[in-house]
Amino acid sequence: MAAPLVSVIIACRNEARSLPRLLDSLRNQQPPGGGMEVIIADGMSDDQTREILRGAPKGELMLTVIDNPGRIASTGLNACIRASRGSIILRMDAHTEYAPDYVRRCVEVLDRTGADNVGGPARTKPIACMERAIAAAYHSPFSVGGAKFHDVAYEGYVDTVTYGCWRRASFDRFGFFDEELARNQDDEHNLRIIRGGGKVWQSPAIQSWYQPRRSLSALFKQYMQYGYWKVRVIQKHKLPASWRHLVPSAFLGGLVLLVLAGLAWHVAWRAAAGLLALYTLGVLGASFLTAARNGWPLLPALPLVFPCYHFGYGYGFLRGILDFAVLGRRPGTKFNTLTR
Repeated sequence: MAAPLVSVIIACRNEARSLPRLLDSLRNQQPPGGGMEVIIADGMSDDQTREILRGAPKGELMLTVIDNPGRIASTGLNACIRASRGSIILRMDAHTEYAPDYVRRCVEVLDRTGADNVGGPARTKPIACMERAIAAAYHSPFSVGGAKFHDVAYEGYVDTVTYGCWRRASFDRFGFFDEELARNQDDEHNLRIIRGGGKVWQSPAIQSWYQPRRSLSALFKQYMQYGYWKVRVIQKHKLPASWRHLVPSAFLGGLVLLVLAGLAWHVAWRAAAGLLALYTLGVLGASFLTAARNGWPLLPALPLVFPCYHFGYGYGFLRGILDFAVLGRRPGTKFNTLTR
């Protein structure tokens, strides 16, 4: 039987800074037996993204660029899938570098496991000092709750993977990405696969390196959006994929309630202060452990980084409850506009 064509799909917007590195990764891929096409959906960029894509030598890549007027990942990825010709669909991201055997490994693992979606763990490639602190915290169970896709050595079934590689038939069976979701569209799609009787598999042989956010404010906004859209995913599927998704909002909501109750009962103030003290000790302990593993120069930044993960996600989740469940209103611009 002839080897299948692999369709690499990428949704991007205003990625002029990242595109040269992405295009290099694509050019360096070991070609799969059936060949590889690349389809990029541009979310109506207003920087030099389109000029860079037009200038990419056509002989080096079988590259097609299409419009993504929806301007978010889910609409762009779906447009790429519809425009693709391959029997295997493989997603890439513009902020990531890929091992030369990335595409080949994805196809091999997909064939070997028979899973409906396969991918690698979340590896990071930070550059500046703050990026290194954000990346170090990203791999700590204290910030992300022990999700398997943060474990770079784990191989086996998981609830989600980085990016993903599917047979086209998986989209016929489980549907496309949910175009309502500005964030978490990949998590929601994997949840649909698992609850529909499918399997998601992670292999450390599939290697890529993501560039983290460069500042605390960008990190906070990123996780605020993750928390916000997680509410819509839970609302859609009735139960969370994991109870760890509820912890940041439960902590932040409990803290706020105790502070408000403290206006009437002094004991609530003491409870709030005790809860905050316990959290601070947890942050300091996690910061020391993380710095010991990743380098002591990161220690001053880590006590600021961990709260950005927790309070950003927690605030976004609580705001999502207010907007989606209580008021039933549409999300505002700061939750619908992707940040970098």
